[in-house]
Amino acid sequence: MKYKLLALDVDGTLLNSDNQISERTLATLIKIQQMGIRIVLASGRPTYGLLPLAKQLGMGSYGGYIISYNGGQIINANNGEILFERRINPEMLPFIEKKADKGGFPMFTYHDDELIANTADNVHIIKEAELNNLKLIVEPELSITIDFAPCKCVIASDDEEALKDLEEHWKKRLSGSMDVYRSEKFFLEVVPCGIDKATTLAALLEILSIPNSEVIAIGDGVCDVSMIQSAGLGIAMKNAQHSVKACADHVTESNDDDGVAIILDKVIESQLHPLDVSIEELNRGAANTLVGNLGIRYTHISEGRVEATMPVDNRTRQPFGVLHGGATLALAETIAGMGSLLICKTDEIVAGMQVSGNHISAAHEGDTVRAIGTIIHRGRSTHVWNIDIYTSTAKLVSTIRIVNSILDKE
Repeated sequence: MKYKLLALDVDGTLLNSDNQISERTLATLIKIQQMGIRIVLASGRPTYGLLPLAKQLGMGSYGGYIISYNGGQIINANNGEILFERRINPEMLPFIEKKADKGGFPMFTYHDDELIANTADNVHIIKEAELNNLKLIVEPELSITIDFAPCKCVIASDDEEALKDLEEHWKKRLSGSMDVYRSEKFFLEVVPCGIDKATTLAALLEILSIPNSEVIAIGDGVCDVSMIQSAGLGIAMKNAQHSVKACADHVTESNDDDGVAIILDKVIESQLHPLDVSIEELNRGAANTLVGNLGIRYTHISEGRVEATMPVDNRTRQPFGVLHGGATLALAETIAGMGSLLICKTDEIVAGMQVSGNHISAAHEGDTVRAIGTIIHRGRSTHVWNIDIYTSTAKLVSTIRIVNSILDKE
């Protein structure tokens, strides 16, 4: 597999307009992790707001990481360990607050599970707290009451021109000590100098010994541009600004149309060939599918021949304790499907077309049957497989003929 890591923006990319991960996107992201690709959530959200998403994706079980605060922290999704962190010097807070107060701008920062603001009378601040499941704490004089070094401070306003003027002023005034940028049209962020998603991602890649060429980055915002440009494969969402799309290698569908899943299915699966994957990886990838649920495990894969085993137990037996014919057919179709995948081109897909089985004898509960599949016809548009299924004592249980249709990917 060429790619080892996926750096994924959250809002406008991973999440749809309902702030949810769609079923298709979730399934795809779990699948690629099972294939050995790490996921890194790279977002402007605070760490606390990203942890539920990492848990939903199962990232802790697959070596995933969180880059929060637009690069302010790197968190191990498995144990919550902080691998990297940069914070604002608290001595700068009075200056930031003074300028915000002068312009009449609401201001806030984050601390653990809290969003601390100088006012609760701002729709964007309220929404930000709700979005990240944070407690909204109001402190009219932030610089006096805050006794920690924040990862970032945010100015909120619907006056885009005023925010633009403040951004230009601060870029000159704070140059060399802090960085300033617009994360949303209504948010102006102040962060430690030199912090952005790409810089922090580079630090993580160094820790993991993964080169940029083995990274996929997907995003929709201006904050994602450096990350997209530095990755081996940079993807922009259809809902991204034109300037973001111009920096990407590819543009996928929007966040409301499963854009992440669509591009990953194309990019990852086009490079994956089952013969390049170990039997252990194939079995691990099948763990949460019908194949895994029936206890089917591949034992041999090669071009034109596939073997697998299946236990006769409560999952696969009839009420009378003998192997169920339906489970036998499922085993055979698993063998034939994998066999056809092994010999297909990367731009082809396999669809089962016909199954014909003869059940010859019974296999009893407690036994483990063995299936051997061999191809007997390899046509341009069809494959025909013969699958013989035996008990552990080499007694023939079933012989099954399966025809697969070979189609071009659309």
